[in-house]
Amino acid sequence: MKAIYLDNNASTRVADEVIEAMLPYFGTLYGNPSSMHTFGGQIHRKIENARQEIAELINAEPDEIIFTSCGTESDNTAVMSALQSNPQKKHIITTKVEHPAVINFCKTMVRKGYEVTYLPVDKSGKLNLEDLESAITDNTVAVSIMYANNETGVIFPIDEIASIVKSKGVMLHTDAVQGVGKLLIDVKKLPVDMLSLSGHKIHASKGVGALYVRKGTRFSPYMIGGHQEKGRRAGTENVASIIGLGKACVLAKKYMHEEHTKIKALRDTLEQGLLESCPNPRINGDTEHRLTNTTNISFEYVEGEAILLRLNEDNICASSGSACTSGSLEPSHVLRAMGVPFTAIHGSIRFSLSRYSTDEDINIVLDRMPKIIKELRELSPYGREVKAT
Repeated sequence: MKAIYLDNNASTRVADEVIEAMLPYFGTLYGNPSSMHTFGGQIHRKIENARQEIAELINAEPDEIIFTSCGTESDNTAVMSALQSNPQKKHIITTKVEHPAVINFCKTMVRKGYEVTYLPVDKSGKLNLEDLESAITDNTVAVSIMYANNETGVIFPIDEIASIVKSKGVMLHTDAVQGVGKLLIDVKKLPVDMLSLSGHKIHASKGVGALYVRKGTRFSPYMIGGHQEKGRRAGTENVASIIGLGKACVLAKKYMHEEHTKIKALRDTLEQGLLESCPNPRINGDTEHRLTNTTNISFEYVEGEAILLRLNEDNICASSGSACTSGSLEPSHVLRAMGVPFTAIHGSIRFSLSRYSTDEDINIVLDRMPKIIKELRELSPYGREVKAT
């Protein structure tokens, strides 16, 4: 049975074109790009071409791109670099809804003597920018705020955030793992100092990412060793995945319009169908400023894990939140920060689409979900009292 895959914020299918671009580097082109000989040197040139392709997606300069192993490494590197470059300052600002790659890093830094301010969000998942401005002090070393939330799809006003942060002379990093490839990002117009992206969110392979570092930004490497990446990130390059990431960025730029038309239309059809067919649903997050591929819906008095298990029986893939936290029994920290009621927070499901999603996929989900919710409600001592509207 074909999988109906609607969990693309967790990971995406590797595009056929990306696989084709990667294959030679598993076989005939196996040289080390740091070698002096021509056989390895040709690999180095391919890496630099991929660097150019990635830079073009966000309108950066190629030498502002550093290859990493994933979004988590990019996030950790960005914030740690700021701390190491400004050791006299001990205050970090982030939000309560960041990815664990940032939140858990900051928790670790608290144990090392740093102070962290976690900015709240409102019930729609939006920041109050006055809270950000008032939180910045002379001791603030870095601000790290995501571009778009991985669970709700809510897009943060990074341009306005950047204006505030840069007016205070503080380093700004944005985790753009969910935004790159879905949103038009131009770092020449957006004054962020560092920006993270990840391959497996844009139809490249797992195990590769990149960190944009604006020219002139003080930078301290996180990975220490050889001379790779001009001394900014040691370690033999993951050549095949880097080539694949470059190709994925080319494709992302090509299909950007599709993100805002076809995928949005499918998402809206799914969302509206669920709102009309299931009793007492609620959309989590700002429905105006969010990614076009994402919907996060709560079904009161039903456990999200039970919904996912029923969907899985029909080979339908969705998520109850971030892939990095879904193994936890704790409710979503994002939804808790938004004040989602307890009766709904455990019954939250995230559907995230891609350019490979189809009308047939959506129709099958719309056929199955009302039955699943009805059956699970009938099993719940509280859900039996919930009537369809």
